[in-house]
Amino acid sequence: MSDSPPDSSDPHNLLLVEDNPGDARLVEEALSESPPENILHTVSDGDEALDFLYQRDAYADAPRPDIVLLDWNLPGMSGADVLAELSDDPARRVIPIIVLTGSQSETDVVTAYTNCANACITKTGDPDAYITTIRVFEKFWLSVAELPNPNGKW
Repeated sequence: MSDSPPDSSDPHNLLLVEDNPGDARLVEEALSESPPENILHTVSDGDEALDFLYQRDAYADAPRPDIVLLDWNLPGMSGADVLAELSDDPARRVIPIIVLTGSQSETDVVTAYTNCANACITKTGDPDAYITTIRVFEKFWLSVAELPNPNGKW
């Protein structure tokens, strides 16, 4: 594995942790037009997210994601629980985590940032507005921001 920075034209691996199929579909649609074609991996709960990130069980060969899009209100292990666990792991806390939430709660936002979230995005009730928001996220995080080297050590 190389320690050189990835070519900005390389596709990015994104992990979407989303239990709502409709919201997952909107994120997929928003990212479908981006060049280069990014690779979106989707899991539906917190336990699956941790299996993916720790390369356990069915995800033993999962790639290290460049970014995690984490729904805050997940069944079972919540987004807050996932974020707290990842923020305690030095190898994984360098992966940018963007919290997606339908909540307007200031407490949720403070909790997310306290546990090392890199951003919080509010899901709107308007699908077109949500797609636009995800495209703005994508433009910044995948074109402008400098991301950790995905070939680095876990």
